[in-house]
Amino acid sequence: MKFISKLYKFRLLYNLFLFLALSNIFFSTEKSHANTFSINDIEISTPFEINFNKNEIIDEGFAKAFNELILSIAQSKDQVKLKNTSINQIKGMIETFSIIEEKFIDEIYYLTLNVSFNKKNIFDLLETKNIFPSLPVKKDFLFIPVFIDQNQNQVSMFSESKLFSSWNSNNKKHSLLNYILPTQDLDDFSLIKKNIDNLETYNFKEIINKYNINDHIIMIVFKENNKIRVFNKIFFNQKNNLKNLNYTKVNFDDEEEIFKFIDNLKLVYEDFWKSQNQINTSVKLSLNISVDNSDNIKINKFEKILSNMDLIYNFSIYKFDNQNNFYKVVFNGTPDKFLEVMSYQNYNFEIKNKIWVLNDKS
Repeated sequence: MKFISKLYKFRLLYNLFLFLALSNIFFSTEKSHANTFSINDIEISTPFEINFNKNEIIDEGFAKAFNELILSIAQSKDQVKLKNTSINQIKGMIETFSIIEEKFIDEIYYLTLNVSFNKKNIFDLLETKNIFPSLPVKKDFLFIPVFIDQNQNQVSMFSESKLFSSWNSNNKKHSLLNYILPTQDLDDFSLIKKNIDNLETYNFKEIINKYNINDHIIMIVFKENNKIRVFNKIFFNQKNNLKNLNYTKVNFDDEEEIFKFIDNLKLVYEDFWKSQNQINTSVKLSLNISVDNSDNIKINKFEKILSNMDLIYNFSIYKFDNQNNFYKVVFNGTPDKFLEVMSYQNYNFEIKNKIWVLNDKS
């Protein structure tokens, strides 16, 4: 009788475990694929005419959202490869969309959309075009622009430079970089003026140390007659990256030419930043990961982290027992890179019989 009672209790416990495990598998909204790319507040407007077609306007919004996404994850040299992407292809990669606002004003129809693209489908498209995407990571850089008229051997104060005053006045929605401009400081100007003959080797340390931003861009514009040379020193991850650019006939008294010049330089900096965050989608590392399933909160946390990680191509549970869930994870990168990004989440792993056993350090 005692044996039957124990057996009955064991079955109850096993059924409870089975229910919880199946709940993890079937009711977790994060389980099957990585997160989406969300492009919000896409605005479209069109005259309200007899042949007005709302579906065509929404399609226009989808195309605009796709373009915004590509501008944020692909370098400029690759963006042209996607210009002819059909609206049917674009719609096939959309996970969800929502109409945030629509209104009629003076016979003009205004529409605002939020669009979410399936990340895996986007990466698959880019791979067919031989494009390696970049993580859309926002970044602050201290930005120090210096303008030198070599004909007069004269450096301009920040307040005297239209480049300085115009730099942040025409920012693009898809831009990843935020430029922190220095304050007006006569001491800074004196330092720059003192080092005018060796600015390309001058480290600007006295100026940079005033700000709590280690990564920085030094842009020095040398103007000599109609020739413009821009020396760029981009300091990131403890390394200097030097870029020389040459231009001709830039009229710095013309606002339109200044904005065009700024847009060109910002494109160079955005491409540099994207190159630092590139994903090699042709590398698909398949990992078998074991996770203790005794704590539902930790299971959900682990799955959420996988879902929100751009380098995760996809993941799923392929089996479970009364102690562990076993995940198949496909990662765009090397084993070392996987360990690195997971360590940021306080996770480390021990490999046993080709199974990566998760240890939670938190």
